[in-house]
Amino acid sequence: MDVGAVLIKLKSNALDHVDSWKNELNERKQEAIETLRAENVSIESWFHVSLQGQDYLIAYMRAEDIPRAQAIGRKSQFPIDQVHKAFKQNWEKVIPATLLIDLIHPK
Repeated sequence: MDVGAVLIKLKSNALDHVDSWKNELNERKQEAIETLRAENVSIESWFHVSLQGQDYLIAYMRAEDIPRAQAIGRKSQFPIDQVHKAFKQNWEKVIPATLLIDLIHPK
């Protein structure tokens, strides 16, 4: 299982777009989950952080194979993925995170 995260620096004045994107994905949650199934992703979480007046997103993913999931996502024809692709216009920079510790409690 692959685990990954990125820090995404947003362009100025992107928060209205963040809210619209968040609301759309939450309203169409079942569609978004279908894309996760197609990509073999078990968890995808997003967070907003504001640091010294600059807005960022943190994206976290757990998948069988993250590079493969990303390749599938790039080619996706799901309508909800088109919403996400359009939202990326609000991104200024993507900064990869390095996994240091991954603790999972067995069920």
